Amino acid sequence: MQETYQRLAERLYELNGNLTIEEARTWVELLWEDFEATYAKAGHEYQGRKMTEQIVSRWVEQYGSRLHEFVATNPKYKELFDKKGPLH
Repeated sequence: MQETYQRLAERLYELNGNLTIEEARTWVELLWEDFEATYAKAGHEYQGRKMTEQIVSRWVEQYGSRLHEFVATNPKYKELFDKKGPLH
């Protein structure tokens, strides 16, 4: 799992020069956890890590270059990134 996070973080880091590798890793972990939690709350059966990886990978490709802009307008996330380190 850690290897998957790292690979996705490295891709996000390539796409967004405004992020450090640590911030990219934090974003990947946030996106991963958010997708799994939202999917479960919606009552869907767990489809496995492979599906979550595909979704997070798609989000990284589509939104990765602009994720740093989201922090500026959301104090909750800004607080997480001020800690400067991965969630896990």
